Amino acid sequence: MANAGKAIGLVLAVAAVAIGLVLGYARVTGLTAQGTPGRVETAVARMARSWAIPASYRERASPVARTEEAVRAGLAHFADHCASCHGNDGSGNTEMGRNLFPPSPDMRLAATQDLTDGELFYIVEHGIRFTGMPAWSTGTAEGEEASWQLVHFLRRLPQLTAGEIEQMAAMNPRPPEEIRQEIEEQRFLEGK
Repeated sequence: MANAGKAIGLVLAVAAVAIGLVLGYARVTGLTAQGTPGRVETAVARMARSWAIPASYRERASPVARTEEAVRAGLAHFADHCASCHGNDGSGNTEMGRNLFPPSPDMRLAATQDLTDGELFYIVEHGIRFTGMPAWSTGTAEGEEASWQLVHFLRRLPQLTAGEIEQMAAMNPRPPEEIRQEIEEQRFLEGK
């Protein structure tokens, strides 16, 4: 009975320290989205992400062949869905990407490129909690195919050409105000 009491005391002490650390972190950081995570926070987050991705996904191979057509489909998908945060070049250097916490990663670098295809697929499909990365799963075979095409395109990011980046810029979603202005200009030119 004495050992059980010591064990409970130890568990409570560890829990109290953990709660204290979390509250201290919240006080020191203000939980603001401004700034960049430090090395320790980044390492802990990456370890947690790695641990959280099931091995069945980590080891999963793409059922979609890595063809030029699949990469092009991934490029179009990225330009339409991902570039607002990650940039057409994958650098994360966009207004939205820089202001997320953590900021959007430069997906051309080893921290992303060293992930397995299965890990990238999992991240696209399920998102990453406590970041700006949403879950894009549609629960359909077509949605999974699009995610695998996106994975193939992500592998291409370090070698993107200026022409591909320009092509993507033409595919990026446009703000409503820009579309309204274009419609007004067209009406003016038509004499309306």
